[in-house]
Amino acid sequence: MQDEPFTAPATRGIRRRDLLLGSLGAGFALAVRPISASTITTGTTGLTAGTVRIPVGDSSIPAYRARPSAAGPFPVVLVASEIFGVHAHIRDICRRLAQAGYLAIAPSLFERQGDVSRLASIEAILPVVARVPDGQVMDDLDATVSWASRQGGGDAGRLGITGFCWGGRITWLYAAHNPALKAGVAWYGRLEGNRPPLQPSAPVDLVPRLKAPVLGLYGGRDDGIPLATVTRMQEALQAAGSPSRIVIYPEAPHGFNADYRPSYRAEAATDGWRRLLAWFRSHGVA
Repeated sequence: MQDEPFTAPATRGIRRRDLLLGSLGAGFALAVRPISASTITTGTTGLTAGTVRIPVGDSSIPAYRARPSAAGPFPVVLVASEIFGVHAHIRDICRRLAQAGYLAIAPSLFERQGDVSRLASIEAILPVVARVPDGQVMDDLDATVSWASRQGGGDAGRLGITGFCWGGRITWLYAAHNPALKAGVAWYGRLEGNRPPLQPSAPVDLVPRLKAPVLGLYGGRDDGIPLATVTRMQEALQAAGSPSRIVIYPEAPHGFNADYRPSYRAEAATDGWRRLLAWFRSHGVA
């Protein structure tokens, strides 16, 4: 089955800005081109996949979701994107999860701040992402879970989250936010750093408040996330008696799962994906 084309919803109760921002381009973000030859493309055979809209308060945001075409309900996995938004790689992650039996859904979490997919550089994207409040992200993820259970064919009693880079940090935050979450898998998400007013907490601050176990997957050669900060997070988890754990791939750089970029490391990515599936199964997201 091919991806469902985006169908504009009825405009009643949806602001004009939602319509302008809500189409979710189908390709890769402009800032990540050219695309590597190692890019993985997962098909839609046996899946229902495409863009949907998630009601949030008096408006809505678009999201990409993929699930098996068979009757559900299916365990739900939220997918928190990189700073590049819900572009082709994140959509493919959703389809990979759907092929494994999940309803995977990636909401467009930068929607109110701008369309990062059309910005030509990381430098242009970062100011947009910096305007995204953590509280807004938590609300949008909660709304996505509600939609998945009410309309999407999902079982919110079997809820997981995974995220990459920016979304890796969000995975830790959501594990401290939602008591219904069963498990999370954070791929190379920032653990320490600045705490501006819109993003007042780092994951290391929230260890005592984690409500679900998180598996952190990190690269030992990540220039953006010093190994010392990963070690401090491990120590904080151990001190708190947390069931969360961190796996470090010594030779992997940042973005080692991003198969469309030169940072991709197939061995670490394959092992990380195997661990993700096992982590979800062992913590009730199956």
